[in-house]
Formats: sequence, C-alpha cells, structure tokens
Amino acid sequence: MYNKDNPNQIFPEYWLIKVDKFNDRVKDKLDEWIYFLKNGEVRDDFTAQGLSEAKDKLDKMKMSETEYKAYQRYLRNLHDIASEQHTKMVDAEEWLKKGEEKGMEKGMEKGIKSVARNMKQIGLAISDIVKATGLSEEEIEKL
Repeated sequence: MYNKDNPNQIFPEYWLIKVDKFNDRVKDKLDEWIYFLKNGEVRDDFTAQGLSEAKDKLDKMKMSETEYKAYQRYLRNLHDIASEQHTKMVDAEEWLKKGEEKGMEKGMEKGIKSVARNMKQIGLAISDIVKATGLSEEEIEKL
C-alpha cells in the first residue's frame, strides 16, 4: 500500500538520549541541545538552530506570575504603539493623496484660466474660448 519494504521506511525513528549521562562537554550542535535539556540553560556561545527560540521560551517559563503579567503588558504596549504608528502612517498617506489631488485641481484650474487669458489677449472670440476651455462667459470676462 505504501510502496515500502520495511516498517522503518514508514514509521519515524526514535532516539533516547540519556541526558544524565552527559558530561557537559559541548563539542557540536547536538551537544548544545543536550546541554540545554540537561541544565535548562542556553549559553551565549551556543549557535545550534532553534536554541535561541528555546531560550526565549525557557526565560518566559522561569518568570514569576507577576513578572509574566508585566511582560505581557509590555508586549501589549508595544503592539498598541505599533498599531498607532501604522494608523498614523495610513492617515498621513491619505492626507497627502488628498493634498496632491487638490493641488492638481488647482493647478489645472489655473492653467486653464491662463490659457483662456492668453486666448482672449490674442483676440479669439469668447464663444471659441468657452468651447476650448469649458469656462463660462462670465469667468472669461473677468480674466
């Protein structure tokens, strides 16, 4: 059914590590993990993958209830600050976008009026200027 010849090709392999027989001499990354399991600590010189995460969890487990609650409040506070900063950033982006749009509208309005003024100065008929710019006759008269 599984296209395997032996049970060990299907089932996981288990190893029993007797940490009480470990002599605390660290020679490789496996020894770092065994040291951690035996002594409940991670030395600063350890580099085995996953040990830093294990150290963080162990540090949290060693906290008293009061320390752990204070730590949770600290993390919640950091989360709140990050959330607030993100909201401010989003609001600022929206504000800038609206400002750009208003600026574009004003710029277009000024540009159209400038073109209309130039058309009027060269003597084009008001009706032609109205057609070309979309401004009203009253607006063109005021220019």
